[in-house]
Amino acid sequence: MKEVVVISGKGGTGKTSFAGSLAALSKNAVMVDCDVDAADLYLLLKPTVRQTQEFWSGKVASIDNKVCSQCGLCQELCRFNTIHNYKVDHTSCEGCGFCARICPSSAITMRDNLAGHWFVSDTAYGTLVHARLGTAQENSGKLVATVRQKAREIAELQKADLIINDGPPGIGCPVISSLTGANLALLVTEPTLSGIHDLERILGVCQYFKVPAVVCINKYDIDEKNSKAIEEYCHIQGTDVIVKVPFDKIFIEAVNLGQPVVKCSNKKISAMITRLWENIMARLSAN
Repeated sequence: MKEVVVISGKGGTGKTSFAGSLAALSKNAVMVDCDVDAADLYLLLKPTVRQTQEFWSGKVASIDNKVCSQCGLCQELCRFNTIHNYKVDHTSCEGCGFCARICPSSAITMRDNLAGHWFVSDTAYGTLVHARLGTAQENSGKLVATVRQKAREIAELQKADLIINDGPPGIGCPVISSLTGANLALLVTEPTLSGIHDLERILGVCQYFKVPAVVCINKYDIDEKNSKAIEEYCHIQGTDVIVKVPFDKIFIEAVNLGQPVVKCSNKKISAMITRLWENIMARLSAN
């Protein structure tokens, strides 16, 4: 069983559109959406949820008003301005526990925090594991590890050949959590200055964790000079640019229709994505 993770140094490059199309082209795969801060792969795969689990992470302060002497010390010393009228605003509480330590009446305790939920769903292309963080919640790296581990368990149970991982943008903790141990990373970029800059950063992360990477330049024709610069940079880094996809409104239309791009009527784009899929499978088979 192999795992390919689709990531990008920045948001808005079309990463999820390609991940959804890979899912549609697969015959025996489990999908996992590791972009838990803004999960949207479900928009293309139309899942039917069959299992929901709570995700608990971190601590939040809670004040027992029956014990509280209303001395005001917690409100005065809270560095995050979380406590007002002896009530805790749980969306802004950082869980540091300082208020509980300095409360003279021991009226403040730190309790476990419900940070979100994760789901196991059925789609037309296989099982999808995805998640949703609650409002203003953090620790998404831990939630990424949770959904990724669950996807691996399901893939082993179903004897799946492949895990398709729609990773988060950027280079932070959630990206590292979704990338480590993968067999191949598909880096989706675009020919803008920010796209080039962030491609360099995410490729550096892949190299650090020794995950082989290939590059897809999306909307390459909006600035062919920058596309050429990306190809030259990737050549120097020993990384292959395996497909260049032109700008096309079919990507937006596919989202509006709620289906993968490869299932839409644009044969040219579908053929390019199919070649991308074949290239990825050839590389995974060779490893």
